[in-house]
Amino acid sequence: MDASAWAGNDEVQWAADARFAVYYAPSRTSPWWHAGCEWLGTDVETGVAYTAPQPPTVARPVAELTQAPRRYGWHGTLLAPFRLADGVTSYAVLNEARRWAVDQEPSVLSVEAATLGDFVALRPATEDGESGMRALASGALRTLDSLRAAPSAVDLARRLAAPLTERQRALLVEWGYPYVFEEFRFHMTLSSSLDAADERAALVAWWQKRVAELGPLVIDSAALFVEPAAGQPFVLWQRLPFQSGERSKP
Repeated sequence: MDASAWAGNDEVQWAADARFAVYYAPSRTSPWWHAGCEWLGTDVETGVAYTAPQPPTVARPVAELTQAPRRYGWHGTLLAPFRLADGVTSYAVLNEARRWAVDQEPSVLSVEAATLGDFVALRPATEDGESGMRALASGALRTLDSLRAAPSAVDLARRLAAPLTERQRALLVEWGYPYVFEEFRFHMTLSSSLDAADERAALVAWWQKRVAELGPLVIDSAALFVEPAAGQPFVLWQRLPFQSGERSKP
C-alpha cells in the first residue's frame, strides 16, 4: 500500500489479520526521527528509503546489522502488536488510542546507547526516566486491552516455551505479552541480534556520540503502527499527540 493511502487516513480498511501496536515515535520535526529512520533505512510514515550512515569502526554494512528492527520501523514499544478481538474495528482502536493520548502529559527523556542481551538499543539513562515510560506503557495497555484478541493456542504455546519467569508467564496469559507492568523495559532497537561483542561495542560507542549530538527525546506523542499482514513491514498509521499539558494552560 502506498504511504499516501494510509498515513493519517482514518478510513483505511485494514485486513482482518492486521496487527496494531502503540509505539513511541519521535515527532516528524525532531532530528531524532530523521536519525532513526536514516539508520534503519526507511521512514515508515512516508515510505521514503534512506542509505544508512556507516560508522568507520564497523566492518559490515549497517543494512546487514539492522534487518530485524527495520521491519518494525523506528520506534520504542509501549503496547506490543496485537490482533483485534471479534467485532472490534480499527476505528475503535484509533478512537481509544486518541482518548488515551489526550490525557498524557509531554515529558523529556534522557537516553543512552547500550547492549541489551545481544542487540544494541537506546534506553532511558535514569531510573526516573525508566519509571515514567513504564507508567506510560502501563496506561496504554490498560486502556486498549479490551480491544485485543487473545493469543491463539499455538501462539501462546510458542511464547510459553520461551525462557520466562513465572511472573512473565502469568503476564503473558493474562495480558498477551510477558514484558508488561514491572517487567516492561523501554528501549528503541538499533540492531538485530549480533554475535560479535566487538561489533556491539562499536555500535554503542558510535551511538553514544549521536546521543550527545541529538540530546534527549521529547515524549510528546505516541503513534499507532500497523502490520498490514503477517510478516509485512509495519507502517505508521496515525500519530497520537499528548495534550494534557496543553489543556491545562490558561
